[in-house]
Order: sequence, then C-alpha cells, then structure tokens
Amino acid sequence: MSDTPRSADERPVEVVEVRVHGVSGAGPEQVLDRPNVHQVAGDRSGGFYRPRAGYPDTTGAGGVLLEAYRWRDLPSGRAVRTLSLVFLLPFMLGNMAIWMHPPGAGLSAATVKALCRLLALTLTAVYVVAVAGVTLDLIAWKCMGSPRCLTGRNWLSWLGERPPGLRLAVLALVPVAAVALVWRLSSRPGWTYATFRSPDTVSGEHQLTAVSQWDTAPLVSRLRAIHVAAAFATLDAVLLAARSAGGRASVATTALLVLTAAVLAACVVLVCVHPLLDRATPAPRVERNLRRLRTTACLLTLAVVVVVVAEPGPWAARTGLPGYGEIVSLLFATQTVLLVVLGAAVLRARPRVPGGPRLRALGAPVIDAVAAGVGVAYSAELVYRVADLLDRSAPTAERLATSPPLAYKWAIFGFFLAVTVAAVAGIGMALASRPARRRAAADIVARDHPDAPAEADERRREVEKVVARARFTERLTPLVLTYAALAGLGLATSTLGLQRWYPGDVIDRWTPIPAELVNFGIGLGSYVIAAAIVGLVLGGLFAYRTPEFRRYVGVLWDLGTFWPRAAHPFAPPCYAERAVPELSRRISYLTGPGRTVLLAGHSHGSILLAATVLQLPPEVCARVALLTSGSPLTRLYARWFPAYVHADVLHEIGERVGWRWINLWRDTDAIGGWIFAPERPGGPPPAGGPEGSVDRRLRDPRGLVAPPSDTVPPAIVGHLPGATDPRHNEAVRELADRLRDTATGPPAS
Repeated sequence: MSDTPRSADERPVEVVEVRVHGVSGAGPEQVLDRPNVHQVAGDRSGGFYRPRAGYPDTTGAGGVLLEAYRWRDLPSGRAVRTLSLVFLLPFMLGNMAIWMHPPGAGLSAATVKALCRLLALTLTAVYVVAVAGVTLDLIAWKCMGSPRCLTGRNWLSWLGERPPGLRLAVLALVPVAAVALVWRLSSRPGWTYATFRSPDTVSGEHQLTAVSQWDTAPLVSRLRAIHVAAAFATLDAVLLAARSAGGRASVATTALLVLTAAVLAACVVLVCVHPLLDRATPAPRVERNLRRLRTTACLLTLAVVVVVVAEPGPWAARTGLPGYGEIVSLLFATQTVLLVVLGAAVLRARPRVPGGPRLRALGAPVIDAVAAGVGVAYSAELVYRVADLLDRSAPTAERLATSPPLAYKWAIFGFFLAVTVAAVAGIGMALASRPARRRAAADIVARDHPDAPAEADERRREVEKVVARARFTERLTPLVLTYAALAGLGLATSTLGLQRWYPGDVIDRWTPIPAELVNFGIGLGSYVIAAAIVGLVLGGLFAYRTPEFRRYVGVLWDLGTFWPRAAHPFAPPCYAERAVPELSRRISYLTGPGRTVLLAGHSHGSILLAATVLQLPPEVCARVALLTSGSPLTRLYARWFPAYVHADVLHEIGERVGWRWINLWRDTDAIGGWIFAPERPGGPPPAGGPEGSVDRRLRDPRGLVAPPSDTVPPAIVGHLPGATDPRHNEAVRELADRLRDTATGPPAS
C-alpha cells in the first residue's frame, strides 16, 4: 500500500499514531524521528507533540498522523528528584512489594497486604532509629561524653559539658527534622488527579485497572499520618528507654512509656485495617482521627523531650545509649519474623496461581526482604561512617568501646555475605547456563541467517553472544530469590548482638574461618555499601543527564514508581496516576468523528498503554489499535505482578481492541519479549485463536554482512526503539488499514 492517504472523495478515516516511549526517555524529536516538533497538549512534565506543520514528511507509514506522548519527566524529571529515588529506594521497594501479591481475594490476600504494610512501617522505624543512632548514641552520648572526642571539634564542645538530658534533647532535633523532611517530601503539592482523569473512564474486570482508576491521595494521606505518628513514637521510645534504664523510671517517664506504646500499637493496628485505609472516597471522620493520632505523637515527642531535660536523677552509666542496642536488635528481629510469616502466607496462597513457573508470585516476600536488607544496609553504613569519622584518631580499645551496637555489625556482615554469595551464585549460574544459552543462540542465528558467508563468522559470534546474554533474564528470578533469602538471614543474625556476640568470635568458634578474615569482610562490606550508594547516586545523575545510560538504570525507577503508594507513603510518587488518565483522555478526544487512533508503545510505554486500554470506553476501543514493541508485559510483569498481569488480563486487552494488536519482539532483547507465544522458527506452533496473530518476531540484526548500499553490517537493535525499521512500518500500515476498514462505530462523545 502507498504511504499516502486516500483521496478526499473516498472520505478516508483519519488515523493518528500516538507513540509512547519507554525508559530511554527519548525526546519527542527522537520518538517521532522528525527534527521539527511542537507541543499540542500537556505541559513540560508530560505532553503530546506533533511534527510542525509546513515541513515535509509530517505523516508516518500508511499516511498516519504522528503524535508522541513524552512522560519521561513524570518519574524522574529533575536531578533532585532522581537523587531522591536513590535515598528513598527502601521505601520504593517496600511499596512495590504490596503489588506483587498472588492473585485472588480473601483472607490470604488480606494477610499478605497487612504484612507488607507492617514491613513498610518497620522501614520507617529503621530510618528513625538510624538517625537517632548517629545523633543520640554516637554524638550526644558517646562523643560528647568523651573529652578526647570533643578535642578540636568546636561544633560539639559547646554542648559537651552539659548534662546528658540536655545533650539528648538538643540532638533529638535532628531526628525530628529527618521525619519532617520525608513528611514534607511525601506531601508536597503534586498533580490534581481530577485534572487528568477522563470522565469516560470505566472499570475493568481485572485489578490492573486499579493502578490509576481511583485517586490514591486519600490513602496516601492516611498512611502518611500513621507513619509520621510511628516515626515520632519510635524516637520517643529511644529517648524513654535511655531515661528509664537501670530501674530509674519516674511516674512521668512511665506514663510517657505507656502512651508511646499505645501510639505504636495503634499504628500497627491501623495499617492492617484495609477497609479504613483503602476507601477511595474521602472519609472526614477517619482523616480527622488519624490527624489526631499524628498530633498526639508530635505532642508526645515534645513532652518526652521536656521530661528528658527537666527530670532529675542520674543516668545509667553505660558505654552506649541505654536501651538503644536492644531497640535496634528488636526492630531487626521484628522484620525477620514478619518476612517469615509473609513468605508462609504467600506459599499458602500460591497454589491458586494459574500456571507459570514455580517461583511466580513470590515477589512480595522477595522484594520486601530486599527492601529490608537495603534499608538496614543504608542505616548500618550511615552509623558506621559517622562512628569512623568520630573515632578515627582514637586508640583501638577506646574505638571498640564507642562503636555502634553489634546489631549493625551483624547487619553489615549479613549484607556482605548476601552480596558475596549472590555474586558467586550469579557467576556460577552464568557459567553453568552458558553452554545451553550459547547452543540455543547458535540455533537461532543459524535459522535466521542460513546463508551467511564465511567472512561473517565474527559477526555471527557477536550476535550469538548478544542473544545468549538476553536469555539470561529468565534465570534472574532464582538469583534474586537467593539474595533475598540471605538478606533475611542477615536480619535474623542481627539479633545475636543482644548476646554481645561479635561476628568474628562466633564464626571463628564454629567454623574454620579465622576471626580476622571475618572482620576484614565486615570492613570490606561497609565499603561495598558505601560504593553501592555512591554508584546509585552517580547512576541517578547520569540517568538524568544521559538518555543512553538511563535506559539501563531507569528500569528500576520506572518500574517502582509505576505503582501507586499503597504501602509506604514516603515512596516516590506514582506517575501512572497522571499518565494513564491523561492518555485515556487524549485518546478519547482523538477518536472523534472520522478519526481512529493507533497506539504504539515501546518498552515501558506498552505497560502504560495496556493499563490505558483497560480504562477506555467500548466506543473508543472500537476505534483503537495497539502496536507494542520490546514489551515486558509477559516477561517481567506477569512474573512479578501475577495478580495484575496474567493471561486473562492480556486476553481482555486484545478483546477490547478487537484483536487489532501486533507485538514486535527480538531475541536480542533482554527486557522485552513475546506476549502470548514465542513463535520462533523451528519452535512450537503459535497460540491458537486470535491471540496467535499478535506476536511477531523480528530477526535481529537483519543481516550479518554489509548490504551493497552500506559499508557496515546492520546494527543489533536489541531493546532499542525500532520505529524506523521497515518491518515496524509494515505493522503500522497493516493496523492502519484494519482501523480504516473497521471504523464504522459511533464516535466517542
């Protein structure tokens, strides 16, 4: 068919191709492959662009009108926000875990959701306890109580001669400011949901529509009030534990301890009451009571600070802040118990998962274990770096006496062990699976290029390596599971700090490994954590500045921030709450009289379009076609989010668009893949029914030798967008013709 539209006498149906980019964050000029574009809707964060009128070649294949949706600035538009994703990584992972629960409803699903929210609450407590460990334990108690530590530090010596209560009260302002910081970041003004939501949005049968079907602002506000109250109550517990150590608790201290315990208990109960939290409509009475709880916790913190300063009586003579080490160990033990119970609950509910690998639906305990491990590693590294800064010139004996609690030392040891074993397991798995992956890759390349000349052997081996690496994605699940199990084990061993057992002594006693090697591993683990944090920071900066680098590090950010904040209110905000309704509203507008829309989504853009299709009214879906490429719908989302992406959801998407759906995939792609069936040459037959025509495999590269018109062989596309590929244009022409042939329904209102 010609690329030019039909004549005006034939009253042609206008087709608008809306392209949605993936995690690469390409600009509209790159998405449209046109140098001159202008914005037609949206704003700087997310907008729709078209080729500028008056320039040649403003239409695409099949005469379609081109339009691009640019959403790259929604999840991480500015460098500050990108860096905040790095430091809020534990909160983001904890929030993502709640969306990984097994499919089905009932008691098991409610239990999994409650456990995920309880673990999210412990992440907030770990954050507060870590900041308190630096300011209250290391600085206020240990350093200010040591003349040597105060020497040469005028910024501390002015408070060093004051009573312990005054030192603790003044330094408690730092944890209060830390809580206020995340409180402010999570409640900063954002987008008004009603501004982007389409009035024609409809509910689907499956839960993927819940991602942006309802406004989560009330839920986030309720969770925020609970987490802020729990954060201040955790700080109160640290201060009151120090004040009441040694049996010196007064009536006021005892009363405040009871109130603090009551606030913490209320927070634990409230995060488990799903009907109260998940109400989509505002509930003035509920919000008012939660605000009262938060206000009570703030006032309670003020009262605790006053009692710590004003209450007479000696303080317990201990090397570290009294009770602090026990609180840290108790917190880590609580996380361990919750992870074990969560794993048991998921295993109990998992038999109802229809088909798929045996490891499917384990995402909730696995990612929660990773979140807890990352949060503990961040905390331990913060405490140990500050301790090292304060005690750098101290003798070894004094440095040991003023070191952080042993729970942090065990946590670093557990992190180092988990990373080391996971790395070794990953290398072993890569080496063990390499022959099979290389054989499969060689078969694929041989079938794709049966007539390759001998001079193309080097290029053929290069392609085989790329295909073999891409097939390693399926083997990452057991590797992540291994790391999560070791991270949970590391949390469990942290409780050994209560017995005053040092990791080196325990390992030396029960294994042939010398204590010196264990201590070296702990020190190395601390630097590994520091290097990982620096790497994430640099990755966030480069991801913001360099689109090519963002393609690799942006997967985590865009995956984590796609899901609404249903577990942790301090996680980065969800961009799908704007992007999906905005796309739905724009598509409903474009499917006007005599107009149809071809949705073309690459990589994560296909996820946004899948959620959008599930929310379009039937009369709009009748005038829509779907083209996906490099889509992780089945390869990643169906594996890790089985309650939201599964076979029934994919079939509903196909039925909504009348099976006007083509999915392009390549064997060289490590992220995207097929939707319904691989359909490789020489492989199993395609799926039956209309879904059998959806997946279309693209040979990549198109050739092993340079064509007569070029000097180099065709490039390996992999996961890169392929809008300029002739085979992509053929799919656009086919879907555009099908839209023109079937666009006979009434236009959308």
